[in-house]
Amino acid sequence: MEYIIFAVVAYLLGSIPSALIVGKVGYKIDIREHGSGNLGATNTFRVLGMKAGIIVTLADILKGTIATAIPLLFDADVYRLAIGIFAVIGHTYPLFAKFKGGKAVATSGGIVLGVSPLLFAIMVLTFLLTLYITKYVSLSSMITGIVAVIAAVFIGDLGLLIVTAALTLFVIYRHIANIKRIINKTEPKITWM
Repeated sequence: MEYIIFAVVAYLLGSIPSALIVGKVGYKIDIREHGSGNLGATNTFRVLGMKAGIIVTLADILKGTIATAIPLLFDADVYRLAIGIFAVIGHTYPLFAKFKGGKAVATSGGIVLGVSPLLFAIMVLTFLLTLYITKYVSLSSMITGIVAVIAAVFIGDLGLLIVTAALTLFVIYRHIANIKRIINKTEPKITWM
């Protein structure tokens, strides 16, 4: 029963559409009608700018982290990574935004932060380095997932490895259209200040 309660709470937490809220409250814009139409941090950066993008990124990370932390507050005997997955599902298929959400990158990172800050730090460094080199957010997200799986092998936590691998496969799946655009050289690159 505990698993069901925490899974529902994590899903509802993940369903909070950070990008939609920031767009509507701060900018009077429905971000779903601009850019890629995606309710994620990347589209927020592109459409609303740096400040909004940072806020949405942090909020989306926190959804995953809080989802994995809530069972600790209640001293519940549940596998926190499994609960965190429901926050990712909520972020990707949000109840509060007609089941059309983001691509699960930041929220997945938040889950990892909630259980392995070391792995999260490796992921952030990998993402930033890859983004600096390639200028592709989507490619950086996928490479970060792959590096996270490799790092999880060395950390030696089988559950962390399995969940990280599952999340990476899901993130890659969510980026299939981006992969096609990268191959066709039509995927937008970021510009550095």
